[in-house]
Amino acid sequence: MTREEKNQIIDELSEKFAVTPYFYIASTAGLTVAEANQFRSLCFQRGVEYKVFKNTLISKALAKTGTDYSSLDAEVLTGMSGIIFATENAKVPAKLIKDFRKEAGKDKIAFKAASIEGGIYIGEGQLTALENIKSKNEIIGEVIGLLQSPAKNVVSALLSGEKKLAGIVKTLSERPE
Repeated sequence: MTREEKNQIIDELSEKFAVTPYFYIASTAGLTVAEANQFRSLCFQRGVEYKVFKNTLISKALAKTGTDYSSLDAEVLTGMSGIIFATENAKVPAKLIKDFRKEAGKDKIAFKAASIEGGIYIGEGQLTALENIKSKNEIIGEVIGLLQSPAKNVVSALLSGEKKLAGIVKTLSERPE
């Protein structure tokens, strides 16, 4: 690969890092060709993109983004590294890795790190936390639900009170004197 080709890959990769809010770094070194194709197919089905790059190219592209990803260099960017890019939901790649492990075996794919909205998660222990992370829309929905809850309680109390009052008035009007 020529220097120009490497520079082009670094530029494209740094742009991808800049516009993609969620990315995971994983190693698929333990996969056979058939399993790797199955993993790529799963990625496609779930709407995420998986690509393998040289660690030096990943490191240079991360440095070019302007965000501090220095903690990823020494610990994470060793051996084979593939990047899973997700644009919609941060937990899709974590679920994908867990589901694939159930099917193919735990030692087949290794989670190295993830970046979620600029936050860095390193190590296998973080995978469960990433799988349970809530999306922005889920959090907004919960907040709206919590804000609406008191108003709904007041309205339902008023409506039930109205029916009770109407029932009492009806009973009193039907009562013989």
